[in-house]
Amino acid sequence: MDEAPLEILYRDDTLVAIHKPAGLLVHRTALDRHETRFAVQLLRDQIGQHVWPAHRLDRGTSGVLVFALDADTAGRIGRQFEAQTVAKRYVAVVRGHPPEAGLIDHPLSKQRDDREWVDPRAQSAPQAARSAYRRLATIELPIAVAPYPSSRYALLEVEPETGRKHQIRRHLKHIAHPIIGDATYGKGPHNRMFAEHFGSQRLLLASTDLWLDHPHSGERLHLHAAPADDFMALMAQLGWTASLQK
Repeated sequence: MDEAPLEILYRDDTLVAIHKPAGLLVHRTALDRHETRFAVQLLRDQIGQHVWPAHRLDRGTSGVLVFALDADTAGRIGRQFEAQTVAKRYVAVVRGHPPEAGLIDHPLSKQRDDREWVDPRAQSAPQAARSAYRRLATIELPIAVAPYPSSRYALLEVEPETGRKHQIRRHLKHIAHPIIGDATYGKGPHNRMFAEHFGSQRLLLASTDLWLDHPHSGERLHLHAAPADDFMALMAQLGWTASLQK
């Protein structure tokens, strides 16, 4: 059976954006030596030309992912990310009921890529990191998750103002509202409850919108990907479908 092609959100002569499925690595990594599927490889084979990832999404995160079609364009987009002129919006399902809105201003220690050499003498001070969020919906389920007889969850819209590795996941853990399905920063009992009661075994984080200046024309591009089908199926089960339109 042939694999379904990647969904292309935008394409021109210099860049292409796709909707990355949850569970797909962007590129090969030493941490997943046995994985054989990568977005870089799949997209290259699909469009028949080399691609350069302009940024990253965690393996478990679905949504907008941008690639350059040449090294010069990759550098131009990369400088926008470094200058923090790229805007991003995510949606996430978290444990608990956080305030209606807030700004998480919490420095994060740098997390190195597995392929990155690090001088053992180097000092790595925490880097400034800020994430704004807005609560879209809440629910309290009559399902016991120890030590409580019921369980509370919320749907958030999150806009990271900086781009640190795992920033949203680490920030939401910091305010005690971790993302459901996060095996690293989340809570196992809540992750298991969502798997058992809703059939959801993915990280419930989706990159829905990204704005950047076109690297050659300068036009401001808005790239949008509605949450994936598995994410939307859960929204329907929780009665949150309309809340995503707020």
